[in-house]
Amino acid sequence: MRVLITGATGFVGRAVCEAVVREGHSVRRMARGNRSQALDTPNGSMESVRGSVLCPEDLRRALQGCDAVIHLVGIIGEIGDQTFERVHQEGTLRVVEAALACGVRRMVHMSALGTRPSAVSRYHQTKWAAEEAVRASGLDWTVFRPSVIYGPGDGFVNLFARMSRWSPVLPVIGQGTALLQPVSVEGVAQAFARALNSKDAVHQTYDLCGPDRLTLPQVLQAILRVTRRRRLIARIPRSLAWYPTAVLEQVFPRILRRPAPLSRDQILMLEEDNVGNPEAAERDFQIRSIPFAEGIGAFLHGVDGLNGSL
Repeated sequence: MRVLITGATGFVGRAVCEAVVREGHSVRRMARGNRSQALDTPNGSMESVRGSVLCPEDLRRALQGCDAVIHLVGIIGEIGDQTFERVHQEGTLRVVEAALACGVRRMVHMSALGTRPSAVSRYHQTKWAAEEAVRASGLDWTVFRPSVIYGPGDGFVNLFARMSRWSPVLPVIGQGTALLQPVSVEGVAQAFARALNSKDAVHQTYDLCGPDRLTLPQVLQAILRVTRRRRLIARIPRSLAWYPTAVLEQVFPRILRRPAPLSRDQILMLEEDNVGNPEAAERDFQIRSIPFAEGIGAFLHGVDGLNGSL
């Protein structure tokens, strides 16, 4: 197949591109704005196109000659007109419309674990609306719902590992009792790539998550063990974090021109369990179940400055 991959230059996108090529397909990478600079990196096995999933003309041009589309575009923080509604809902609808117009039948869509119609966060609400658009499209779709994804260059494990280099305290907002089920980026990428040729995966929704159900304090403890550091894990009541976070949401986009490092929507999500059942995806796509400590040890030990500091 020739596969268009939206969001191809992101953390997950890069891994998915490589996995799709390993499965024997050709890749056409798509990215917009400053993200498109990464498309300049020479790669003989991949084509590159610049464009936005919000632009029908860009999408139709990118989909010409393709057999499938993997739609990965999503945001965790908002800035300007890059809102959850526009990126998740409208962007997905535009991809669906362009695929139909170009005769591309196969679509593999990135959603998120915790997505449901009654979700409290706007992130999950808009992810649900995007799923609904995919399900109603008439395409041969597959939806994946990953938990928190970790790996080299992620914005989760690496964030706390870097923080632990200089901070004596690692913060946990709220009670810290909600469960996470972190999944490796390699497993996620493998699922997306192998779903392309799987007839059994058509019209199916899969959870993508690891074998370990951990609270955020337990996640932080695992990171500290791997990096061989001792730090205090401090719980911050939601009431103390809510209003400063609201200020950050205003200051960062206006002054620093980037999303805030924490949003009130993320605080709401941190208060909920984010777990699922990985068995169907592991069976159908032969994904190896990797314990969290083993998975992060594979890349944190090799990062300069992240080990041996007490």
